[in-house]
Amino acid sequence: MLSILKWKKNNFMKKLLLTAILLIPSLIVNAQGIGELAPEKEIEIFPDNALGLDIMFSDGGIGLGGFYRRQFSNTFTGFVDISISETKDEREFEYIDYFGQTYTIGKKNRVFLVPINFGLQYRLFEKVIYDNLRPYINAGVGPSMVLTTPYEREFFNAFGYAETKFTVGGYVGFGANFGLDKSSLVGINLRYYVVHFFDEGVESLAGRFKKDIGGVYLTINLGIMY
Repeated sequence: MLSILKWKKNNFMKKLLLTAILLIPSLIVNAQGIGELAPEKEIEIFPDNALGLDIMFSDGGIGLGGFYRRQFSNTFTGFVDISISETKDEREFEYIDYFGQTYTIGKKNRVFLVPINFGLQYRLFEKVIYDNLRPYINAGVGPSMVLTTPYEREFFNAFGYAETKFTVGGYVGFGANFGLDKSSLVGINLRYYVVHFFDEGVESLAGRFKKDIGGVYLTINLGIMY
């Protein structure tokens, strides 16, 4: 029964990420103009600045973040973002007892990733796709703080015993912004994070240190443009 519940959770996350991978290209196809020989459309001009919230989904759970974007041209946008999310070792196996409590055998620390990334976003197909769908690729790099808390202690109480490490990391991503509203921003971004340690790394499972953490994150962007 416990193995089935764990399998269902992992299967749901895989389906969620697969849906995002398939959704964005299909929306691009639906948003294209009819015929390559159609007259070149006028490009919609959006406000230069955007400020907002990121809601992040990964195998480690749900994370939160914030971002600021500054548009340099119709194709290039600079950004800075910060987030916090829990990351887990791929060997972790979560059990659920008869009382609905979850626990992981051999787990020593909860590991939280808090990166600050500075990067560039490049808009794709600006002359081919209507402005209500604005696909892009993006990449960021910057310092990362990794916070570990003892797993044996209650979740919030454990932060009183937290330890921190600092290193560098970054991500690459593919996403899109939706709609023609020039005051609000709604988008989706699929990112692959990599954070590398130059020492022994962090210990999530007892006796197992990881020098590289990160993974795939599905990120929902909500914000304002001004």
